[in-house]
This record gives sequence, structure tokens and C-alpha cells, in this order.
Amino acid sequence: MDDEVEAGENPLLSTALFKQVSPDQARKLIPHMKRAALRKGEYVFHEGDTDHRLYLIEDGRVKLTRQSADRRVQLLSIQSRGEVLGEIPVFDPEGGPRTANAIAMTNNTRVMWLERDALFAWLDDYPGVAVDMLQVLAHRMRANNERIADLVFMDVPARLAKTLLDLASRFGRPVEAGLEVPHDLTQEEMAQLVGASRETVNKALTDFANRGWIAREGRTIIIYQPGALIRRSKR
Repeated sequence: MDDEVEAGENPLLSTALFKQVSPDQARKLIPHMKRAALRKGEYVFHEGDTDHRLYLIEDGRVKLTRQSADRRVQLLSIQSRGEVLGEIPVFDPEGGPRTANAIAMTNNTRVMWLERDALFAWLDDYPGVAVDMLQVLAHRMRANNERIADLVFMDVPARLAKTLLDLASRFGRPVEAGLEVPHDLTQEEMAQLVGASRETVNKALTDFANRGWIAREGRTIIIYQPGALIRRSKR
């Protein structure tokens, strides 16, 4: 259900896109913001939608996917608390449709959104904030370019090692045995994230486990030797 964001809250201040915004500036946007809680599997938006909303993740995780004409699905990325969603049709002058699906990965995933007109009217009052936003969006572009380069230049085990390290840096938690990484991905989704077949990724995971670098426990991975994964990701 959609809810208004209460005036006393400053949820924008915990997001990467608005991290340089002052509390006073953030309060000016609160009346224009709405919030929704989603169950696991519910869509934030669909590929091809023509709305112009900028979404921010307040809590939980969201996966971005695309579907081909023959209905094959590709997992593009996983976004979590404080990250922005759906910025392309907001900042694209042509106002094209959404280029991906955004799907909640966890129950009670909470998102907020702003309509483009409200955001741009606010930026007219605080144009300096746009520079900070550009830095965040440029970081996203850099990460996307690096992912493309990895697909071209790195073998599957190296890409897998890098993917596991990225998931660990974002979602991992220390345990006695090492670093526990609850990724909540199926085998097929893990393969999509790495950009390889499920069989090839499973073979690499088995090799990592046999070497004592990791252990697999359902949809959780325990990393015993992060240094080994770092070295493998650079080969």
C-alpha cells in the first residue's frame, strides 16, 4: 500500500543519492514523497513502464532483471538500502521507457519515490545538489562499464570470485568460521549475475569449495579465505 512520508522523517538522508543534502533541503521534498512496502517477488516497476518516478530503497533488497524476446531472464544487479532505482527515464531527456524490471527480494522491502517534476522543481531551488547527484550516477556508470569489461576480459572463475567478494562487501557478516554471505539467489540467478552458464558457475564454486576457500550452505556462502578469492579475481 502506498503511504505518504511523514513530515518528521528524513529518509532521504540515508540514501547515497542525497547524502550531501542538508536536513532543511530534504524537508522540502518530504511532502512530494510516497512510500510502499513490498513482499518478496512483488514488482517495484516493470520493464517498458513509462512512468517518470525516481525510486530509493529504504530497506531490503531489489533485483534488476531484463527479459529477452524468447522470455529468457537476465539478472543485471542487486540493489540494497540507500541505493537509487529507475533513474534512466527520470534523467533521460527523451523520457524513454524503463529498461529493466525491479523486483523485491525480501519481505517488507520498503521503497520511496518522487515524481520527476517534483524532483526537478526542487533541483531548480538547489542546483548545487545536482553536482552531488551526478557523482553518484557517474559511480553507477563506472561500475556498469567495469562489469562489461569483466565479461570481455575475465574468465568465469575470476568473475565468480569478484562477484562473491562484491556480495560479501555489501551483505556479508563476520562469523567464527569466516564471512557469512546470505545472497538469496538461486543457482540460475547466481550464474546470471556472473554472466555464465549455471553448469560453469557450479563447477567453479565446487572448485573453490574443494580448495577450502568457501563453503556452500543453501543460499548462503561462507568465505574462509577472502585473500584467495581476491588473488583469483585478478588472474
